[in-house]
Amino acid sequence: PDRACPLIPLPPNGKPAPAVVIGDRDRLSQVITNLLGNVVRHTPPGTPAEIAVGPVGANAVVEVRDHGPGVSDQDVEKVFRRFYREEEVHDEPGVGIGLYLAREIVTRQGGYIKVVSEPGKGSKFSIMLPVK
Repeated sequence: PDRACPLIPLPPNGKPAPAVVIGDRDRLSQVITNLLGNVVRHTPPGTPAEIAVGPVGANAVVEVRDHGPGVSDQDVEKVFRRFYREEEVHDEPGVGIGLYLAREIVTRQGGYIKVVSEPGKGSKFSIMLPVK
């Protein structure tokens, strides 16, 4: 509610196209909600974010992008660990299970999730699910 979050078609500069998967709608919604919640919790108010969706190769892809502080190179590989929290967020509410659960849910749907981040510029979480 405190920031713009446009929906962008993938591939970039492409026309919107269906990206249909067969999976657990409630659990996949939980993953997207978790990623967007992290944007709200871990970026300054008003920081823009985007959601990009579309077919890429044999996958349906959902990207959640933010322009916040990003994740350090040393921490980017750790963010999907159960109970892992970056040092910078230890004073904030949470237990460090959201991204772990997101990875577990996506994996059980036959897909995978990854993050690319640049400190000071933001993060991009990408969910890849097989198109059915």
